[in-house]
Amino acid sequence: MKHTTARRTLGTGMKRLLIALVVLIDVYPLFWMLTASFKQPAEFVEKPAYALNAGFYLQNYVDAWTRGKMAIFFRNSLINTVVSLVFIIFFTVTISFALTKMQWKGKEFFKKYFAFGIMIPVATSLIPLFQIFQKMSLINTRSCLILVYVASAISFSIYLITGSMISLPDEIMEAAVIDGCGIYNLMAKVVVPLTKNSIITVLVIQFFFKWNDLLYSMTFVSSTELKTIQTGLLYFQDEFGSKNWGAIFASVSICVVPMLLMYLVLNKKVIEGMTAGAVKG
Repeated sequence: MKHTTARRTLGTGMKRLLIALVVLIDVYPLFWMLTASFKQPAEFVEKPAYALNAGFYLQNYVDAWTRGKMAIFFRNSLINTVVSLVFIIFFTVTISFALTKMQWKGKEFFKKYFAFGIMIPVATSLIPLFQIFQKMSLINTRSCLILVYVASAISFSIYLITGSMISLPDEIMEAAVIDGCGIYNLMAKVVVPLTKNSIITVLVIQFFFKWNDLLYSMTFVSSTELKTIQTGLLYFQDEFGSKNWGAIFASVSICVVPMLLMYLVLNKKVIEGMTAGAVKG
């Protein structure tokens, strides 16, 4: 018994040590980036890279926000992402409901059609999309990014939400209809509340994808006034053309912190939503 207990204790200790090591590997780069964003320019030269910041030099954030034009890039990314998410959630929930709970001709075809959309590589659509947007005079506009963000997210988002909607009892919706609930009230008061975890999962995942987009924004937008935060980081330089490392790390922090906060707040709902989407009836 003593040997068995000792082995279990050793095994538990090793697991905890491994988990602590993985957490350290994941968290340390983020911690290093945040501390570096508060360093004074001289600290990058006089001290080793792993040294902690001597104080909180907020001028780095001021430089990034103003001279680095992060205010413009942040605003563009926020507008593009939020508007896209509104349309993504609306189309995804309504299409998923139609594919799982309604009976109509062609339903099986569209199920396969949206499933096929997941398999198409993003790179193969760039040239056709560029030609289409060019003919429609949408190149270098906010609309082309929002359109492509919504279109590229629909198939995967439907895949996540249909798994949750399939498990919804039909009896609940039938009872709501019998009580006089119309299709719009049914969606708003029954379907959406019962699938909120999956909807939040789609919201968080697509927020990460759209906020971090570099490929589409580099392809379809060249104007500085319309660039997103990722393209802004790619070309970030201070007004003298030299590397202002403190401002660069501040810019990266401005980009990363919204995603980190969103995941920390909604992380439990995301896990529940992914679990619900993985179970299909």
